[in-house]
Amino acid sequence: MPTPVDSWARRAALPALILVGILVTVVVPQFFPADGGPTGFDRSLGEHIHTSVGAHTWVYRVLVFPSNGYVVVPMLLAGVAWFAVRRQWWRAAFMFLAPELAIIMNSLVLKPFWDRQLQHYLAYPSGHTVHLVAVVTAFALVSESVRVRVSAAVVMAVVLPAVLVGMVGLGYHHPTDVIGGTGAAVALVAAAYLPFRYLTRTR
Repeated sequence: MPTPVDSWARRAALPALILVGILVTVVVPQFFPADGGPTGFDRSLGEHIHTSVGAHTWVYRVLVFPSNGYVVVPMLLAGVAWFAVRRQWWRAAFMFLAPELAIIMNSLVLKPFWDRQLQHYLAYPSGHTVHLVAVVTAFALVSESVRVRVSAAVVMAVVLPAVLVGMVGLGYHHPTDVIGGTGAAVALVAAAYLPFRYLTRTR
């Protein structure tokens, strides 16, 4: 039987996750130079990546592969199907809608607000990162399984650094774009989960 401390910790975990995601998304741009270019961290890590991997474009393409739409969308649909076949319709609906809402918010609100230009497009927060992390976060939250959530965190801890290296190597993003995209995705999906959790429990 859960103790009052356990119950409080469970209730506080989701707001804490939202807060951390918001802080990451908001704090990172405070280090951007006036022209929105690379920060000192971006330059240092970018130089290290190019020195270590060199001009092997195929390596970068392999590393960035998990963030491509033709990988992320099937992952999303697989998650929806996972809950649908179990007739968990509310969970399937959340799995389908939450990542797409995160992408819409990122594209229409966050990117224009921060207005970080890179190669004639808005780079912060990284849209590919937001989509990938949003799908994994949605599946982890809606499953309500500690094992799934831990597994998702481990997978992201391995995949995201690889994606970051690939994006930086190909010149698609600065490292801080990926970091901000991760924070934005977590915050947006976790915030969407709050009313979902309330609705499903009241039902």
